[in-house]
Amino acid sequence: MSSFGTYLIGFFILIVGLAIAAYLLNVPTMWIGVGVIILLGIGVLMATTRGKMKDPPGPPPGA
Repeated sequence: MSSFGTYLIGFFILIVGLAIAAYLLNVPTMWIGVGVIILLGIGVLMATTRGKMKDPPGPPPGA
């Protein structure tokens, strides 16, 4: 599995845990949903920046 997939799975598990904790603290369901959507977006952004492949170096100058 790629590092992108592994990162997203871990972040998803974190989000589920936070959502369950918020539910047990009697946070309104609507706000739990809003928080989950925001955290999913942040997770995708972070996973893509961490998993981005770098461009190979170009030819040396003057070659």
